[in-house]
Amino acid sequence: MSKEYKSATFAAGCFWGVEARFRDQGGVVDAEVGYTGGHKLDPTYREVCTDTTGHAEAVHLTYDPTRVSFEDLLELFFELHDPTTLNRQGPDVGSQYRSAIYYHDDSQQQAAETMIENLNAAHRFADPVVTEVAPAGTFYRAEEYHQRYFDKTGRRGSCYFR
Repeated sequence: MSKEYKSATFAAGCFWGVEARFRDQGGVVDAEVGYTGGHKLDPTYREVCTDTTGHAEAVHLTYDPTRVSFEDLLELFFELHDPTTLNRQGPDVGSQYRSAIYYHDDSQQQAAETMIENLNAAHRFADPVVTEVAPAGTFYRAEEYHQRYFDKTGRRGSCYFR
């Protein structure tokens, strides 16, 4: 019997730490880093770093919904970064470091919007959540040297990670 996996796409600043943490989450089958949410076709890392492509550094997940729910992934997403800072995470500044949830279906959109409303109502953060919620578009896989970057380099402290 084959499993039906689902997709989720999140942007939470520097994608190396986000990818590594999601890979550690039970039920996540695969994670890859890349770029999404912009207008430039097939952007490179250097182009995205110019903050002119409109793309965010993002992580695309394949997950098993019988082992981890989208809501659980959302909880982890909000723990990984500061969703109250517009276009920045720690020292990383620019729209490519924005906080965003790129939904793949109506239920993901609803779950994301509801969670943001609940986080704001509960004042979980000192400031309001500014996370963008937008439909998933084309995901451009980043260059190979970015995939599993921490595994390849052992440099876990090389980008902002809450």
